[in-house]
Amino acid sequence: METSSYEDAIAALQNLLSEKSGLGGIAAAKIKQLTADLEAEFNPVEKIKTGFTHFKTEKYEKNPELFGELAKGQSPKFLVFACSDSRVCPSHILNFQPGEAFIVRNIANMVPPFDKTKYSGAGAAIEYAVLHLKVENILVIGHSCCGGIKGLMSLADDGTTASDFIEDWVKICAPAKAKVKAEMDHLALADQHTNLEKEAVNVSLANLLSYPFVREAVAKNTLSLKGGHYDFVQGSFELWNLDFSLTSSITI
Repeated sequence: METSSYEDAIAALQNLLSEKSGLGGIAAAKIKQLTADLEAEFNPVEKIKTGFTHFKTEKYEKNPELFGELAKGQSPKFLVFACSDSRVCPSHILNFQPGEAFIVRNIANMVPPFDKTKYSGAGAAIEYAVLHLKVENILVIGHSCCGGIKGLMSLADDGTTASDFIEDWVKICAPAKAKVKAEMDHLALADQHTNLEKEAVNVSLANLLSYPFVREAVAKNTLSLKGGHYDFVQGSFELWNLDFSLTSSITI
């Protein structure tokens, strides 16, 4: 939080307390607590401790059967590729419970093509999920306001880069950029970004088929590939199949 907005928030709350003398005791106490929270210095260790304590008391201890079963092994139905963006945690968006989804998060939720050396980390996750966990669905989720996609759109045409890792990584979905620029260059830049967020998902879905064990499982109808796009500005979620035809749209 910017210093000025931080101080303004505290001042506004304090003014509210002084001006609204008729506030109920509970409301006044809540405002005082909020003021104290704003003034308190962020403590990362305490955040981790309190976060785990909440999880343990509210989830772990209230569902011993689930965690007892998870201790024996996992059998998730989904492999999910999602962005590392802090605003788009797939477990929150889709209400995945422990054991339901094997999740890989990276910049701009990209799936690289099969490569035993360059992208071995992603390949290992896909291989483990498909061959060992026997997931039945792979879902790639793009999202609104994606910084990685904006970075892809702004890549220099001459191939030069200004970062050690990011630009080389987002080039994975360069074909999506080429398609958007060729077909949608007349649109506003914000609309191009939105379309690129979705087209990059389609490139990732196509890249999944470069993995022999994925291609084999899809051919046997034991594995389904799905694309998704989460718009946290509009509060909506789109879902489509590998053929890129829209199958459902959910608005919250």
